[in-house]
Amino acid sequence: MTRQAGLILKAVNLRKQFKLTSPIAKGALLTAVDEVSLDLVKGETLGIAGESGCGKSTLGKILAGLLQPDHGEVQYHGSPLGSLSQKDFRIFRRTTQMIFQDPFSSLNPRMRIGDIISEPLTISGSSLPDKRRTVATLMETVGLNPELAQRFPDEFSGGQRQRIGIARALAASPQILIADEPVSSLDISIQAQIINLLQEMKRNFDLSLIMISHNLSVLRHMCDRVIIMYLGIIVEDAPAIDLFRQCQHPYTEALIAAIPKIGANPRNHAVILTDDLPSPLDIPSGCRFHPRCRYAAEICKQTPPPLTERAHGHASACHLATTIFPQIQTCA
Repeated sequence: MTRQAGLILKAVNLRKQFKLTSPIAKGALLTAVDEVSLDLVKGETLGIAGESGCGKSTLGKILAGLLQPDHGEVQYHGSPLGSLSQKDFRIFRRTTQMIFQDPFSSLNPRMRIGDIISEPLTISGSSLPDKRRTVATLMETVGLNPELAQRFPDEFSGGQRQRIGIARALAASPQILIADEPVSSLDISIQAQIINLLQEMKRNFDLSLIMISHNLSVLRHMCDRVIIMYLGIIVEDAPAIDLFRQCQHPYTEALIAAIPKIGANPRNHAVILTDDLPSPLDIPSGCRFHPRCRYAAEICKQTPPPLTERAHGHASACHLATTIFPQIQTCA
């Protein structure tokens, strides 16, 4: 099956800006997502990575239909969301579910977890006996005792609350799950449990998964493809195995170098970033990464590099990629 034949979700030239209201920068426009295009095929796990503030969470909310882009469109099974009828848009919202970073703030503290999980079933008109059966099944599926359905969210640990969020998303019978940093607030031991649970749910429920994370180790473990974002744009897009074996952008190189490794080569420390991401209110000219790039040349300071496919399915936005990185098979 070609990618086009299996396409389930597609984003075309998405752009999203926010007008700031703080006294310091009142009225200023912050560009969170800038001309971003991507696609997701059935059964795929797509990773979206980058430092905090790169726009990945905003992108996830646009893909889920929770935010409207200022420019561009999201297509669901080939149809732009803006052209869907009210009925079809409700179907999209039901079949595209989001798992949020903070499992506590995303759960209503005044609702019992059985009612939280069954909300999508209530909206779809399921009977009370059907809801109870489904909630019990879903709680067992995510590793929770169904007898706890009458408890409130604050009676559970962070890992258990994230399992509740996953069960609520699955109650809608989704085709797509968008997980926004689902393990970043959890202890390391609990992170592994949630990651393994997501992979199991993906297999058992035949899901397509978008995994948003700043943790490249997680994405390397889970994803078929990985997109790297920097200051609102995509700087690299590649199959996960190719990205980690032979990346084609200095920013990706720095992120990979920062992954903790046993017996790491000290020479790799030279590419680890130690400074902060520039403000999205003051985006550098030319290549947005050039102020932090150890390879930057004059062209990098003046001309934005286009996202260019350098091998089949592997694209990067770097003027110097062909000279600073190992040669890869060129596109046909």
